[in-house]
Amino acid sequence: MNALRNKVAIIAGASSGIGHATARLFASQGAKVVVGARRQAPLDALVAEIAAAGGEAFALAGDVCEEGYSRSLVEAAMDRFGGLDVAFNNVGRLGTLLPAPQISLADWRQTVDTNLTSAFLAAKYQIPAMVSRGGGSLIFTSTFVGHTAGFPGLSAYAASKSGLIGLAQCLAVEFARQGIRVNTILPGATDTPMAREFMNTPEALDFITSLYPARRIASPEEIARSVLYLASDLSSFTTGSALLVDGGVSINRT
Repeated sequence: MNALRNKVAIIAGASSGIGHATARLFASQGAKVVVGARRQAPLDALVAEIAAAGGEAFALAGDVCEEGYSRSLVEAAMDRFGGLDVAFNNVGRLGTLLPAPQISLADWRQTVDTNLTSAFLAAKYQIPAMVSRGGGSLIFTSTFVGHTAGFPGLSAYAASKSGLIGLAQCLAVEFARQGIRVNTILPGATDTPMAREFMNTPEALDFITSLYPARRIASPEEIARSVLYLASDLSSFTTGSALLVDGGVSINRT
């Protein structure tokens, strides 16, 4: 199956975790991928891995909070591969894990800029490129935190990630007639470097896994497969959705 054959995709936050797994999966499904993150070395290693498996990829490091970087990623997709069909905006920052009154304004703004404003900047450049291509699929990584459940110390993270759902819904309505689909994916706890910041002791890991019916967290590859669904024509009538891929944590009461 080549669900993304002849498609060009941008994956932001691709140096590790869900973004890294998604880039490899997209490439294996026929997509040409532009991968972005802050660090160049992990991106170069990812490009080499994709090339060794017979795929095509290009890496561009930068800061998603800077508007010029969002523009450069789109320009790279168009210059290197001829256009843009799919964008997976997967960056995220937990922020300082403190009660809300103790969070500094600077840290709040940095978390919101990283998680939410960066998505606006990405869409600002990705959507026109997709429109010129005749359509496309835009995907944001949100979370169930702040949507179906709250956790202490995560107010900035929850607020900014929940904002992605509203952003996606408005963009989905604005650009549906131009063939653009916009969705958010809401993973549960996943074995990524960012999640390990939160699950940084055996006790914390035990507590988190106890919240899940299967008593385990997800692998990045499991989340990537749901991203592939939203990216591909398999989800051709899905737009404006908030897709929970949370292992049942939102409904678990056991």
